[in-house]
Amino acid sequence: MDLDLTKDELEYTAVRSGGPGGQHANKVSSKVVLTFDLWHSKALNDQEKIRISQKLSSKFNKQGKLILTCDQSRSQHKNKEIVYQRFLKLISGAVKKEKKRIPTKIGRLKKKKRLDEKKKHSYKKSLRQKPRLD
Repeated sequence: MDLDLTKDELEYTAVRSGGPGGQHANKVSSKVVLTFDLWHSKALNDQEKIRISQKLSSKFNKQGKLILTCDQSRSQHKNKEIVYQRFLKLISGAVKKEKKRIPTKIGRLKKKKRLDEKKKHSYKKSLRQKPRLD
C-alpha cells in the first residue's frame, strides 16, 4: 500500500456540524467528511482491494466508496487529521493478514492435574452420601 498515492486519492469535504451551537456554530463548517473510492485506487493492488472490501463491507456505500466523518473538535484542521488517522488505522488493519492459528495439545501434567482434581472432588461428594448397609 502506497501512502503517498493514497493521500492524493482521498477527498475531503467540510460541512456544518450538527448539535447545539452558539453564535459561531451556524457559520463555520468544522465537520470533515473523508471519501475514498476503493476500486479506482492506484495505491492498492487487486488482492488488497479484495481483502479490504471483504473485511470492511459494512463500511462501504453502494458505489463502493468509504465515507468517514469526524466532528470531535471545533477545528476543521484537527478533524481532518483525526479522520485521516482513523482511515489509516482502518485500512492498515484490513490489509494485514491474520496469522493462521496452530492448534496445540494439552500438556501431560495439565491432564494429570485435572484428573486429580476430579478424583478429589468425587471423593468429597462421596463422603456426603448416606452409608450403605450391605
